[in-house]
Amino acid sequence: MNESRIQASHLRDRIMSADRAASFIESGMTVGMSGFTGTGHPKVVPLALAERMAAARARGERLRIRVLTGASTAPEIDGALARAGGIEFRLPYQSDPILRDEINAGNVDYVDPHLSHVGQQTSAGVYGPIDVALVEATGILPDGQLIPSSSVGNNKSWIDHAQKIIVEVNHWQPMALHGMHDIYYGMALPPNRKPIPLVSPDDRIGEATFRCDSNKIVAIVETDAPDFSSPLSAPDETSKRIAAHVLDFLDREAASGRIPKQLLPLQSGVGNIANAVLAGLGESHYRNLAAYTEVIQDGILDLLDTGVLRMASATGFALSDRAMRRFHERIDFYRKRIILRPLEITNHPEIIRRLGCIAMNGLIEADIYANVNSTHVMGSRMQNGIGGSGDFTRNAYISMFLTPSTAKGNKISCIVPMVSHVDHTEHDVAVIVTEQGLADLRGLSPKERARKIIAECAHPDYRPLLTDYFERARKGSYGEHTPHLLSEALGWHRRFVEAGMMKM
Repeated sequence: MNESRIQASHLRDRIMSADRAASFIESGMTVGMSGFTGTGHPKVVPLALAERMAAARARGERLRIRVLTGASTAPEIDGALARAGGIEFRLPYQSDPILRDEINAGNVDYVDPHLSHVGQQTSAGVYGPIDVALVEATGILPDGQLIPSSSVGNNKSWIDHAQKIIVEVNHWQPMALHGMHDIYYGMALPPNRKPIPLVSPDDRIGEATFRCDSNKIVAIVETDAPDFSSPLSAPDETSKRIAAHVLDFLDREAASGRIPKQLLPLQSGVGNIANAVLAGLGESHYRNLAAYTEVIQDGILDLLDTGVLRMASATGFALSDRAMRRFHERIDFYRKRIILRPLEITNHPEIIRRLGCIAMNGLIEADIYANVNSTHVMGSRMQNGIGGSGDFTRNAYISMFLTPSTAKGNKISCIVPMVSHVDHTEHDVAVIVTEQGLADLRGLSPKERARKIIAECAHPDYRPLLTDYFERARKGSYGEHTPHLLSEALGWHRRFVEAGMMKM
């Protein structure tokens, strides 16, 4: 490997193997790890640590740690450590199936905060001392500053507060990433906060590298391993119909003057439906748009290529193999159009509100009054977590939730009388969209929302059941402002379990 990636000569004596670096992590430690949706995560030290954990467990010993990240990572972290039984505490968002099972079996304590809160809570000491920061970097400059990798996430917080730092320098990451990042160092806890000087998604308000105290770096491990790719299927008919409803709505909003002709900064969650909406924008008349979001997906690269988007601000990537290759091949083009920032900035409520973002996120289920469940199956089984959807939903200029009207081959309605868990209340949800239609809920009373959601968003097979419930609730509920038959509403979920359609 080329030594020039580590330009700080005073740090070269700390280059070592992954096994030796992993030995700095001891049982009971809190470890802040880099990574966001499978990009910019450490590739080899977690695997070496997982081997130590598995060996300790085979001897009847305990080697478990507290893992803090930016969001979901990759199998090399969440999957490997969970399989070895080595995670005792995890936050925030996660999506690994092995870790998910451990959480739902009660073997891992999981905390699911808003992503925008993690940095400030770390600074306030809510999670205790950060014993080790384990972060991936693209390179180390002569003065010891770190060139960030393909995601930022909470890395600034881990580097600032950790007692020891382990750096994986990944030669697979292009050095041309240098200059794409905007690391802001003006955050402070109350009462010392000052306004964040970002008034346009295009603004750069920070630095291109991480400040890093070289004295805290105890190990440097060189790697040459790719990020975890996120496979996406081509938009199906359901996704295309949802996208068409969204685009029609945006056209009407722009024509009415409620939003500019060039829209407002766009935020979208990760997945096939979000990419279908982005693909629809690519076929539209819109040009020179901006994205202020968390994650760069394939569809955002497409829109940057065609000029539909002039720029995109995010904290990481979630790309397919094909899009990842394109990103590397055209990185000089994208470096001028993509800004990667810390989560404290990408998800900051003040900035989201100031910019007037249009938020588009997914869900597990929504009820007839527009309460949304993004995280729990049957109210108790964690799926992935709230991620950044709460940051954007509460503070967006228009908050939209996109979902197919049914799941499990039409056996489950995604529109229900009452959600089994509430992540986003009816007060924050402006629009719900399914392939059946779009319900604009702004300015509507609860009963008006219920009628509109049932008529516009529910699948025809479930509309009679939902209508029947709503009409009977109006007659039999304690109050008629938000009519509910509580025991029956919860029974709606229970019958799916009894039919074996949901995993408990």
